Amino acid sequence: MNDQLTSSAPMDTKRGGVQVFDLSHPLVSGATVACSGHPSFHAHLTCSLANGDLSNVHTLTLGTHTGTHIDAPFHFFQSGQTIDKLDLSLLTASRAVIIDVRSKGAQERITWDDVKEYEERMTESVMVLFCTGWCRNWSSPNYDHHPFLDPEVATKVVERGVKVIGVETMSPDPVGGETGASVEVHRIVLGQGGIIVENLCGLEAVLESGIPEEEVRVSALPLNLVQCDGSPVRAVAWFGGNNRE
Repeated sequence: MNDQLTSSAPMDTKRGGVQVFDLSHPLVSGATVACSGHPSFHAHLTCSLANGDLSNVHTLTLGTHTGTHIDAPFHFFQSGQTIDKLDLSLLTASRAVIIDVRSKGAQERITWDDVKEYEERMTESVMVLFCTGWCRNWSSPNYDHHPFLDPEVATKVVERGVKVIGVETMSPDPVGGETGASVEVHRIVLGQGGIIVENLCGLEAVLESGIPEEEVRVSALPLNLVQCDGSPVRAVAWFGGNNRE
């Protein structure tokens, strides 16, 4: 298989004074990580120039939680907002607090003590993104053995008015292993009308770029899927242009 297609290394591109960091995993047909019970990603070339068709056209099969994606409140709450009803201003050119928890290993709990130094920067106007570096395991069998948030972290972050959190893992909750599966963090965040971005990558590159946090912007826009619980996104961070306030 083509290494260029399967690599999860983020792209860092510059153009016109703007530096862009790709925070999304590539979707590779038949080889993209999927949570247990969720549909796998497949891309089928339905029309082909090589076969004499007018153009190349693909048919896609995927789930609402394929690859880098967003969970809307409807994912766990019947009366919660669906993906098409989300406030897009929360997901467009937002400031981000990137919390460095790369010291956490497989199935380790991220506690409030690990993140409380960032508390004063957590406000309603920012996304709170947890950099674990776990995205390096994207195609590995142990990807679901990721670090996870203690529910206290979710509670305190939400109490500070934060509407969007993001993780470089399959879930902010544990999904199995010795700790057992849980959805408590999902229920805390989504239950307050919040949004969760999952399977991010590339936050480490943003941290190590040396760019001041207040000058970085992040967008993670979903497809306009009516009455759906989630959506894949193309998440990016960037610096430059009109970011400076």
